[in-house]
Amino acid sequence: MAPHVDPRFGAALRELRERRGLSLRALGDLAHRGKSHLQQLEAGAKAATADTARHLDQVLNAGGALVGLVNAPVDHAAEADELRLRVAASDVGADTLDGIEQGVDDLASAYPTTAPDQLLPMVRRHLAYVVRLLDGRVTLAQQRRLVVAGGWLAVLRATVHIDLQQPTAATAHLRAAADLAGHAQHPEIRGWCLETRAWEVLTRGDYQYAVDLSRQAQQVAPNGSSAHIQATAQEARAHARMGDVRETRRVLGRLDRLVANLPVPEQAEHHYRYDPAKAAAYTATTLAWAGDPSAEQVARSVLRELDPVGDGGARPRRSASARLDLGLALIAAGRPDEAGAVATEAVTSGRVVPSNWWRAREVLARVEHAGAPEAAGLREACEEFGPSRRPAAADTTAG
Repeated sequence: MAPHVDPRFGAALRELRERRGLSLRALGDLAHRGKSHLQQLEAGAKAATADTARHLDQVLNAGGALVGLVNAPVDHAAEADELRLRVAASDVGADTLDGIEQGVDDLASAYPTTAPDQLLPMVRRHLAYVVRLLDGRVTLAQQRRLVVAGGWLAVLRATVHIDLQQPTAATAHLRAAADLAGHAQHPEIRGWCLETRAWEVLTRGDYQYAVDLSRQAQQVAPNGSSAHIQATAQEARAHARMGDVRETRRVLGRLDRLVANLPVPEQAEHHYRYDPAKAAAYTATTLAWAGDPSAEQVARSVLRELDPVGDGGARPRRSASARLDLGLALIAAGRPDEAGAVATEAVTSGRVVPSNWWRAREVLARVEHAGAPEAAGLREACEEFGPSRRPAAADTTAG
């Protein structure tokens, strides 16, 4: 297993080296390490091994400071606080910000298809880089771009921690994201913080609180923004979980009006850009949760449009998700045997992405509860094709 290296290792190494008055080449000569290797360690492009950290610690007389940053427990609150405090400092700087903003978009687009334990280190590295860039001097406009990038990364990191069932870490980074959003006067990030929190409490069964948080998010986020739309969808889900079909339908009607003329984003999988093509699938799932008989018709309509000939269609991942939605709807219609068969087809396609495994597991749980004979085949498929890590983690994936 690769060692866990605190993202502040690079900055600590650079500070210790400069305090000794050593150039990278001079330190390399003392430590018998290449200049480029040390440069990568300081930049965070490479992770130090425990042996490397121990050796550099001795060469720099660091008293264990570097060793303590390798395989140390992650202090999520401290990392979140460091990012917030750097924003308040007067000495803020950055190189070109285009790459950072593109990195934020790439990570947000990778979220639906990347296992959370694989995505988390990438998000942490980008956040650590933003923290380092907040050390220099820039214009107010450049500073705001950095702060906004940090806010997006912090809320994404919190979301990944929720998926990994790490509520303490998630709370710390949601708080950091909200502070950064306030500093940058960015209401959409504030809205996403509330929406993300709503999803977390929804997965824990606190449905009324999820409704309250979703409504707060709608009030904070700009009207018609992705955060506003997703918070509306989240409110409908919470009402559905409470079995309130009338209120679920009312909120879904509001959601339909919001997305009626919404263009499809360039990066359709971007977690923070609402894709109207997914609206019908959200509706199918929500109605199924509410026990609404119309859920089956909506789910079948979505699947016909995505996969007219049964070969996965042009967007096989979406088709797999649509089959899981149909499975939930069939359970609501009292046909768990068909639900098990449809869900097995989705799972064995190999196209169920990490952020949709909660649907597969929910269908499995309900089919097993109903005692349908198809449950055994579905469980076998889930064990073969599903994520190898924590069986429950995907149940809390946002979106």
